[in-house]
Amino acid sequence: MSRAAWRSWYGIRLVNANDNSRRLDPIDERLLNEMQDRFPLVREPFRELAARVEAGEADVIERLAALRASGILRQVSPIFDTKALGYTSSLVAMRVPEDRLREAARIVNAHPGVSHNYRRTHPFNLWFTIAVPPGSDLRAHISSLHELAGAESTRPLPTLRLFKIEVTLDMSGERSMEHRSRPQYTHEMREAAAKEQLSARDIDVIRVVQGDLPLRSDPFAPAADSLGMNADELIEELHGLERRRYLRRFAAILRHRKAGFGVNGMAVWDVPEDQIRAVGETMAGYSAISHCYQRPRYEDWRYNLFTMIHARKRDECEQFVARLAEEHRLADHAVLYSTTEYKKARLSYFTPEHDAWERAHVPS
Repeated sequence: MSRAAWRSWYGIRLVNANDNSRRLDPIDERLLNEMQDRFPLVREPFRELAARVEAGEADVIERLAALRASGILRQVSPIFDTKALGYTSSLVAMRVPEDRLREAARIVNAHPGVSHNYRRTHPFNLWFTIAVPPGSDLRAHISSLHELAGAESTRPLPTLRLFKIEVTLDMSGERSMEHRSRPQYTHEMREAAAKEQLSARDIDVIRVVQGDLPLRSDPFAPAADSLGMNADELIEELHGLERRRYLRRFAAILRHRKAGFGVNGMAVWDVPEDQIRAVGETMAGYSAISHCYQRPRYEDWRYNLFTMIHARKRDECEQFVARLAEEHRLADHAVLYSTTEYKKARLSYFTPEHDAWERAHVPS
């Protein structure tokens, strides 16, 4: 029986979640799809979401609480653009001896600017993202982590050009790997936002809203109260950050594996420099690709285009990569799969923890 027929017959889908599985019905699936892609930035967002999925507000909040308890829903939070806020960031590849890998991951995780850290299937086996605030030296932080972790080689891989950054997992199972959509956030949007200047009020707003949104009818009220304003005023401030591209969007963040996407493949490509923009823009159009960047090469790292692919099964990912390779005539590529998630968290901006780590570990 096909997946579509199975779902039509039973009306539910069992999502593998390691030891904790949950049955998702069509309302759960529609709700998670809506919240990843079009979370309403209004005073009562769960009431609007309820209307979209044809359910009651209390039912939606109860479902989200259950999805959070099951581990499928990681959080509901704002997604800010790190560069636009004045931070400097990079993906970093480390080659660490296997007998030191767990300890190296612990050391890297302790850095407050590290938001993602994975073990991947490659001699460069530890991959993490790091960001530092205005005035800090990113390379000095990466150098300190290299020494502390006992890495054999460490390669900063900053973004040279952003083609896409947008994670939206199709929970319905109906969207094919070939599905295409227009990226909502582009290199040009990021560059324009980075030219603007944050105000002290902007920073205050960012500090109070950057956590997990509470599951209640008026979820923006507590943050607004802490700033001495009402919820409508806070939402207008957020719309202003969104218009200026500091805030990319509010969204539900899912745990990929618990949501049924067991494969997290980073496909990397050796693309001729005169073709990379055309290839990057084409690949960014696939919904199955959540991240697409141009990054630098090194003598021990020859790939310059990175595409993150989320799939339910490994062969699905492999077949998709093979089709892309054939389409663009790119014989030299590799797929690095994440086998261990050491850390995944939303970056906290404008907090004192960064300064403390810098004082302790970065030579002045």
